[in-house]
Amino acid sequence: MSEEPRIGVFICHCGINIGGVVRVPEVVEYAKTLPNVVYATDHLYMCSAGGLQTIKDAIRKHQLNRVVVASCTPRTHEPLFREACEEAGLNKYLFEMANIREHCSWVHMHEPDRATEKAKEIVRMAVAKARLLEPLEDVVVEVKPSALVIGAGPAGMTAALSLANQGFHVYLVERDAEVGGMLRRLNKLYPTNRPASELLEKLSKSVMEHKNITLYTSTTVEEVSGFIGNFQVTAKRNGEELKLEVGTIIVATGASVYEPVGLYGYGVYDGVVTQLQLEEMLRDGRIGKPNSVVMIQCVGARTPERPYCSRICCATAIKNAVAIKEDVNPAAKVYVLYRDLQAYGREYEELFRRAQELGVTFINYLEDRPPEVQANPAGGLMVKVYHATLGREFTLPADLVVLSTPLIQHEDAKELSQILKVPLGPDGFFLEAHVKLRPVDFSTDGIYVCGTAHGPKNVAESIAQAHAAAARASIPMASGKVRVEGIVAVVDRGKCVGCGLCVELCRFGAHVMEGGKSKVIEALCKGCGVCAASCPQRAITMKHFTDQQILAAVEAAFRG
Repeated sequence: MSEEPRIGVFICHCGINIGGVVRVPEVVEYAKTLPNVVYATDHLYMCSAGGLQTIKDAIRKHQLNRVVVASCTPRTHEPLFREACEEAGLNKYLFEMANIREHCSWVHMHEPDRATEKAKEIVRMAVAKARLLEPLEDVVVEVKPSALVIGAGPAGMTAALSLANQGFHVYLVERDAEVGGMLRRLNKLYPTNRPASELLEKLSKSVMEHKNITLYTSTTVEEVSGFIGNFQVTAKRNGEELKLEVGTIIVATGASVYEPVGLYGYGVYDGVVTQLQLEEMLRDGRIGKPNSVVMIQCVGARTPERPYCSRICCATAIKNAVAIKEDVNPAAKVYVLYRDLQAYGREYEELFRRAQELGVTFINYLEDRPPEVQANPAGGLMVKVYHATLGREFTLPADLVVLSTPLIQHEDAKELSQILKVPLGPDGFFLEAHVKLRPVDFSTDGIYVCGTAHGPKNVAESIAQAHAAAARASIPMASGKVRVEGIVAVVDRGKCVGCGLCVELCRFGAHVMEGGKSKVIEALCKGCGVCAASCPQRAITMKHFTDQQILAAVEAAFRG
């Protein structure tokens, strides 16, 4: 911008989060002394309606052409402040945010004097950078009104139906020969006690008959290129190659069940099964009439190899214990051996109480003293368990030992994550962009996740998340276009020597080689800056984070 910078500085108390440590009025007065600052004020909550109105009024009244807000993390609140600037007629990229909460008050809560001085320095750096900001424009991308849903379990079918009912065409891809995923193996769904086959039949029939859904079974996704609104997908079905063009993608690939080979006699004794195998026995009527059933929780879960809780195991055990007492043998002795019992929610608490009323015995065991499963000389099996509450060991006879094992990610999930350029978390499940702000989005725009591909959850939770993912995917398709962040990399093709380092380093696939030079696909660029920092020719510049802007902030930090 050629006009002289007129900067407004707005400092937030954030209740007591900042104001309880940093002397905010003192920082405001300091901000007024900084070059090109024509207005500075504070507010109890700058992100509130009143705080945002303060910013908009000041932009108009004082003809501000730069805005600095010193408050909390840009991750959560920067879009809000940018929107306020736009509503006041200011380009949203002429806004700079200074974090004086996470970077200052929260880490120096016992040092108010030093925290106040540091807040001044952070504001000074933000103002120095703001002087050099330039207006930018978002990239507008056309969006195809079609979607790809990978996985035809309950979550995938629900997501596909949700989008199809809105009028979008959906390609539903399933690697197995049949739809349904793990739902095909279940007996009844808790807490409603509805047969799983009923839900499976309803969903599969709706999918098969819907005119807006094209179902491909025995099909795998081989390659995905492009970006939000314009994904090119290559899939393979019985050796035949399929080419699909879609606007959005939903990952609903489900999960597998851990096989506890070598644990508690599994694979050694015929009477040791998993909860999923018990589901099939109950469904098919193959369980017989056992007189004693012992269920062991946390088998292969909450260990160094798999430190997470699988969430559904306790409720599944309680449900199946109730089913044995009510439908198989009311006189049977049923024991549930647990480390910690997770019966969350009112429905599951009621199910737990129902199990107690039926006579199911719950025994707490210690992590360092797990149960032992042995052959019973009198026939069948026996389980030795140290009762943590009573402080003594019991030996329980068992016709059937049932192991509650966790859900784990599919073996080919890593390959799919690389194809889609989306991350897996430390537990192996697909990782969302933000657990609170974008719980079904990936960091790659236009790709979403739902169901047990995202992490262990029951059928009801998977279906609810499928509706959420479909809702998110429908937004860009309904509008027909999407605005992509204007903070992207720019290549000076005169300086570029075509070494390809940026192509190799960009995890989003935003850099491609064209005519022996690097080119940026703006719709894919996330503005991370890895390419600009790594380019040996310094041929790449990050908009909004140019060398001059960053160095101005650094110099302000050291020169005062």
